[in-house]
Amino acid sequence: MENVLTCEKRNYSREFNAHQHEFGQFLFPLQGSLEIKTKWQEINLNPEHCFYLPPNCEHKYRSVDRNEFLILDIPTQYLPGDTDSMFITMDRQWDSIRYLLMEESESRRNKSSLADLTRYVTSKLETSAPASIAYIHEHYKEAIRLEILAELEHYHPVYYSSWFKKKTGKSLKAYINELRLKEAKHLLHSTGWSMTKISEELGFENPSSFTRWFVNLEEVPPYKYRKLQKG
Repeated sequence: MENVLTCEKRNYSREFNAHQHEFGQFLFPLQGSLEIKTKWQEINLNPEHCFYLPPNCEHKYRSVDRNEFLILDIPTQYLPGDTDSMFITMDRQWDSIRYLLMEESESRRNKSSLADLTRYVTSKLETSAPASIAYIHEHYKEAIRLEILAELEHYHPVYYSSWFKKKTGKSLKAYINELRLKEAKHLLHSTGWSMTKISEELGFENPSSFTRWFVNLEEVPPYKYRKLQKG
């Protein structure tokens, strides 16, 4: 298929097909589901989600039921550099995007409006937090299993850690430690809470484990850090 901006409805067969393309692609299920397999992901795509496939990503796909999909093929000049696949839950904003793309696919009169809409859609590849990273920000005070994070991105766990470091520039452990440390410093500076209460708030088993962790990162005990901050 040519590397041109295209928005249209498509149907898929029951047999697995395999290919890759030089452009990016958004898939919006309208009816039915689609099985997609990449090297590191296995996805069952349904109308509650959409999916972005980056350029040159080899994938297999098939649909075993009656189906219809809205497909947006995006030439590389519209993409924000190197992109990763993204599994997205449909919310009000993405529903609106799908509706506007449907309108464009049916009218096909104004290529510039489709181009503008495509630029808006691709900008979300940079601004939308991946599901696993959003989960970390909500649950960093708890024990977080790698398998849960990998499942949220539909990645194999063996690949997730390297994907995460590429995405954030940090290891998973360092990223979570940074969030916890920021909150620990905030609590030490802005509250009069005891070390016991702060350690409980941050999910540590006891004040001793919190103190050891804090010293390991800051080279000063938390109570001393508090004194230094408050002068």
